[in-house]
Amino acid sequence: MATMMNKRVSGSVGKQLPARARVAAVRPSRSSVRVSASAAPAEVDELGFKKMRSGVKVAAEESLLTPRFYTTDFDEMERMFSLEINKNLNMEEFDAMLAEFKTDYNQTHFVRNNTFKDAAKNIQGPARKIFVEFLERSCTAEFSGFLLYKELGRRLKPINPVVAEIFTLMSRDEARHAGFLNKALSDFDLALDLGFLTKNRTYTYFKPKFIIYATYLSEKIGYWRYISIYRHLQRNPDNQLYPLFEYFENWCQDENRHGDFFTAVLKSQPNMIDDWVAKLWSRFFCLSVYITMYLNDHQRSAFYESLGLQTTQFNQHVIIETNKSTERIFPAVPDVENPEFFRRMDELVKLNNKVVEIGTWNVPAPIKLLARAPYVERMVAEIFQVFIMTPKDTGSVDFDANPSAVVY
Repeated sequence: MATMMNKRVSGSVGKQLPARARVAAVRPSRSSVRVSASAAPAEVDELGFKKMRSGVKVAAEESLLTPRFYTTDFDEMERMFSLEINKNLNMEEFDAMLAEFKTDYNQTHFVRNNTFKDAAKNIQGPARKIFVEFLERSCTAEFSGFLLYKELGRRLKPINPVVAEIFTLMSRDEARHAGFLNKALSDFDLALDLGFLTKNRTYTYFKPKFIIYATYLSEKIGYWRYISIYRHLQRNPDNQLYPLFEYFENWCQDENRHGDFFTAVLKSQPNMIDDWVAKLWSRFFCLSVYITMYLNDHQRSAFYESLGLQTTQFNQHVIIETNKSTERIFPAVPDVENPEFFRRMDELVKLNNKVVEIGTWNVPAPIKLLARAPYVERMVAEIFQVFIMTPKDTGSVDFDANPSAVVY
């Protein structure tokens, strides 16, 4: 990790690093070469998954909707958390959070039992394929958090040891989650080579403030996803197809603690939550996260149905609850309880399904591109209409005349 993200880079939100910059970010050596995961011929198993070698899966191809690995401007991050520069840092709050992270409530939680492998053997056919896809996406997302938090912990240590240690302990949590998920993938004989991913995955550049918005939302929406699945399966134990979900109650508390930490970070950055620009970015990132989850999950409805969940109902519940959590700190959020919001979200699902269907056609790529164009255009128009809907002005943090004092 220290060799992956130790270069200061520049760019705009969501910009993918050029090939040369990506190589430098992964391994600062003139001889570095970025190797594609699909460069070598790969074995294909009975479910259609490619294997790098026995028991190891080739990572799914990256797309707009797949989990990403991130890098940022670490010099700017250092300035944001500098005790000399930023007088808004509430170190009493961060000290209390550090003590809680050190308690490590889940130190002995992620211990497997002998029911995992047998349960995996009993999941066959299409259900097996969608379980593997769910585990891979979840593992990749958790591992992405581990890499980013670990590097932030390393870089911030000389600047702000307390915040740096919190990032390091959050990377500990994310590593546990990713390792637990990858071990679950091995039950299906399709584990990921996380070391290979570290060196060969494309890293997307986000400005520091965008990293904070996005990771806050990622942690909070992760909490509501995990706890909602857990509670549903507690009420419907016959749908507990795999023991992984029995761990979600304690697991989601890690996500919640991480989200609370980013709440404290946002309070230390008044420019991120107290003006009209902050309102625009807050709404933008809420919608980005909500739409991505909604489209992804509706592409994989079979997974949620295998757990006895109704995909649309589950997604709407998660978005509404995440939005309620988010409006406590973000200055503006989408009005997700306006019936028009989910009407347009459902229309996006229909359009996206058509785009995906066209992708399966056995025709030349240019024809696919032309066929997709009107649907993509309509999706962009729908997203714009969602964005310009009247938002909710929110946020519970006020800054008084003393900019370093934060009150609720």
